[in-house]
Amino acid sequence: MKKTTSTIVFFLFVLTAFCQNKTHNIDFKNAKEFKSFFSGNENFYPLVSAHRGGPTTNFPENCTATFENTIKKNPAVIETDIALTKDSILVMMHDNNLDRTTTGTGPINSYTYKELQSLFLKDNEGNVTPYKIETLDEVLKWGKGKVVYTLDVKRGVPFKMVIDVIRRNKAENYSIVITYNANQAAEVATLAPDLLLSVSARGKEDVERMEALGVKAENMIAFIGTSFPKEETMTYMKSKGICCISGTMGNIDKSALANGDAIYYDIVKTGVMIISSDRPAEVAKQMELYCKNEKLTKKF
Repeated sequence: MKKTTSTIVFFLFVLTAFCQNKTHNIDFKNAKEFKSFFSGNENFYPLVSAHRGGPTTNFPENCTATFENTIKKNPAVIETDIALTKDSILVMMHDNNLDRTTTGTGPINSYTYKELQSLFLKDNEGNVTPYKIETLDEVLKWGKGKVVYTLDVKRGVPFKMVIDVIRRNKAENYSIVITYNANQAAEVATLAPDLLLSVSARGKEDVERMEALGVKAENMIAFIGTSFPKEETMTYMKSKGICCISGTMGNIDKSALANGDAIYYDIVKTGVMIISSDRPAEVAKQMELYCKNEKLTKKF
């Protein structure tokens, strides 16, 4: 693959064209390329975000084996969840309790990391897998040169701890920290002014509130909700150079399952760069079609 000085390095991305049985890796050479790629410009290249990593039969959520399985099908942003153990170790878990996703029971914060290692992860159908609960350190080490993460910091987990682990693993060029309100965004922006943030923003008022608290628009990736994007929202975000994430988990994914996947194509056409979905492979196929129609593969 030829490279230019401004090329974003996507190894095995276009050449494999979403169809070979290899991993489709995403790798940025430096912070400038990383931030440039996720800026809200007209010539964006859309990416699917695999919600909780893209769990499926025998592949549990929030597990690197599942992430690996996801990127065998297509390149992906990996959305994954961070919880805290009794002995203050950051581990990957969505629920407060262990019952649904592991062979354990009760609150995760009542267990030490060592105690958690006696458990096995279950997939979404309840099948016990050979996989264990992993630490944030392990996940970041695995992801380098392979994926971009959006890190969902669960309630009670200090942002500073997460940022410290990102720093320790030199993961700044492939980690985006998820925040849910202006105060959280301001806290992370103060602690780590160089990091990209996923922020909840439906329009001008939300963005200006965060800017007033010191959050730079250039570091924002706007999560615009789980309904079809509004034209006025997309127009404003484009004017600010903010790229957008649309969540299709829930109603839109259900609608696509019943009525066809073209809705994902239509969402990208509005200017949404990232679709976060429980159906990442299906979304990626529509993105592949969009890229083909727009001849975006020439960019790489």
